[in-house]
Amino acid sequence: MSIVHKIGRRKTSVARVYVKPGTGNITINGKDAKTYFCTDVLVYKVNQPFLLTETLGQYDLTVNVFGGGITGQAEAVRLGVSRALCEINEEFRLALKPHGLLTRDARMVERKKPGQKKARKRFQFSKR
Repeated sequence: MSIVHKIGRRKTSVARVYVKPGTGNITINGKDAKTYFCTDVLVYKVNQPFLLTETLGQYDLTVNVFGGGITGQAEAVRLGVSRALCEINEEFRLALKPHGLLTRDARMVERKKPGQKKARKRFQFSKR
């Protein structure tokens, strides 16, 4: 099997994920996953597709991710990994789909409107 390339997005983050058979090494922007995502929760999110498909330690990940914050980046990587695993084996779809890992979360930051302080917050009203 050759390298599988997929893209995952979340908020303003874009992750290009390259999956190949290996020993479970995860490299994100040239760093180890535990170093790049400083909390265990974010590392768990990246590993979640492997845990659900019971393939932890069977594939090497190389990821280029940019934009947004670390939470959006972790979830973008998770979507890219899920898509790549589905291309490797179509049966993985049955394990990933019920957990919502194949769905692109389309929620974005609402834009600021003119004449208002933020997206929905108004300036203080003065009657006189």
